[in-house]
Amino acid sequence: MTIGSAVASATLTRFAPAPTGYLHLGHALNAKLVWQYARAVAGRVLLRIEDHDRERCRPEYEAAILDDLDWLGFSADAFPTSAFRRGQCESRQSDRLAIYAAAAADLGSRGLIYGCTCSRQEIAAASPARVGEEPRYPGTCRDRGIPPEPGVVWRLTLEDGSETFDDLIRGPQRQEPSAQCGDVAIRDRLGNWTYQFVVSVDDFVQDIDLVVRGRDLLASTGRQIQIARLLGRETPAVFAHHDLIMKSATQKLSKSDGDTGIRDLRAAGKTREQVLAMILPRV
Repeated sequence: MTIGSAVASATLTRFAPAPTGYLHLGHALNAKLVWQYARAVAGRVLLRIEDHDRERCRPEYEAAILDDLDWLGFSADAFPTSAFRRGQCESRQSDRLAIYAAAAADLGSRGLIYGCTCSRQEIAAASPARVGEEPRYPGTCRDRGIPPEPGVVWRLTLEDGSETFDDLIRGPQRQEPSAQCGDVAIRDRLGNWTYQFVVSVDDFVQDIDLVVRGRDLLASTGRQIQIARLLGRETPAVFAHHDLIMKSATQKLSKSDGDTGIRDLRAAGKTREQVLAMILPRV
């Protein structure tokens, strides 16, 4: 695999699972490629547990993820599994809430954050999406003067215009985040920070300069680049979006698929080598 001159020799990348279920072969493929890219440029891998969703994340899933990573032989250079097992950890999102609050406060001080009371149904009705696309938030509450307080969604005003980047796998990309999704939600009405926000904050604050992930997240890249720039990041990370292991032609693997779960494959007597051999090389 050729990575090219876009990646510096001091690259820091990350593997960032969400403990909303058990690891499956798709996660193992991503881990394999993350470590492969890092080693190809003498870089380092940071482990991050993305448990920002308090309603779906479970401690038992985190423990299982750590066990599976150890069993698969993927050892992080920054925040290894032992760092999470000791308790509070700087790379677990639920232990980083003050960092997200400070980032939001900075954006709010510049008038970029506002409260929103629109429901998903109202957004979908106001801006119907085509099949396979997300509804675009039409900016209904942008000028209503709703303060970002508990009980309402917090939205970040996105700039008009394009974001361009060269994906290491998929080539030159051009996205228009504002036209694509509208002002992005950074915190939900229950007080959970959103994925789009925390991943942008963490990749910036933790100095991640290479992001290797599945192509299902390609559409999020432009908005994350813009969020990071609004936070103060001058040079965006380099991105590489690889193909997925698919359950069918149109359905990706799920954490509920027992026949592809690392935990279930281990219980069935598969060895580490056998499991890794099930991951076909793909980019």
